[in-house]
Amino acid sequence: MSQLPQMPSFRLDGRRALVTGSGRGIGRGIAVALAGAGAEVFVAARTGSEIDALAASIKQDGGKATALLLDVMDTAAAKDAVSTDGPFDILVNNAGGNRPADLVDVTEEDYDAVTDLNVRSAIFLSKAVATSLIDAGKPGSIINISSQMGHVGGPKRTVYCATKHAIEGATKAMAWELGPHGIRVNTICPTFIETPMTAQMLEDEEFKSFVTSKIALGRIGQVEDIMGAAVFLASDASSLVTGSSLMVDGGWTAA
Repeated sequence: MSQLPQMPSFRLDGRRALVTGSGRGIGRGIAVALAGAGAEVFVAARTGSEIDALAASIKQDGGKATALLLDVMDTAAAKDAVSTDGPFDILVNNAGGNRPADLVDVTEEDYDAVTDLNVRSAIFLSKAVATSLIDAGKPGSIINISSQMGHVGGPKRTVYCATKHAIEGATKAMAWELGPHGIRVNTICPTFIETPMTAQMLEDEEFKSFVTSKIALGRIGQVEDIMGAAVFLASDASSLVTGSSLMVDGGWTAA
């Protein structure tokens, strides 16, 4: 009788993960998910009280977590953090932002702020983490939190869409460059998720109705919808997956 194939593990025991923007919303959920799968998670954000509380909660739940006060826009500080606390087997570039505005109202400050946070910081933190992994001779997984807006367009999203399309392209290029070192690079592309960042815009019933009408499954996403996707891409279960976009958009881009 032939031997049955072995299911790859979704466990992350013995691995160290860095999750940016993890004080709230999607990043918080991903940090909890990775810790639940066995990873030692470094929860990074600019608000110390949020990450301190998160790290404490993860540890109380039996996981391993360290709060890391970090502004990813400060690329020198981010590089130092990787040098001090790395190498990290898993990087989740989750920190990001948006300044919704019609094109005719977009300012250069809007452009610079959103682009620097969504693209520049992710690229240079990826560089620092990848360099440390290569120097240590270790494989790894880099997960860039993109968006369905990295694949389509949307009103009041000119700059945001530009940054997410950019991170999709950067991810594919990094996948090619880092593949020979065993470092995989992928994106997760959520639809609108109920988080503190989207709370105000989703309070507009007309806008919420528009969003829901574009989602085939007929509901706004929840943080929990992203957690499993992150564990999959961080784990050996996705060992042949790189340069890919995992759509968690309820079917928005299927139309």
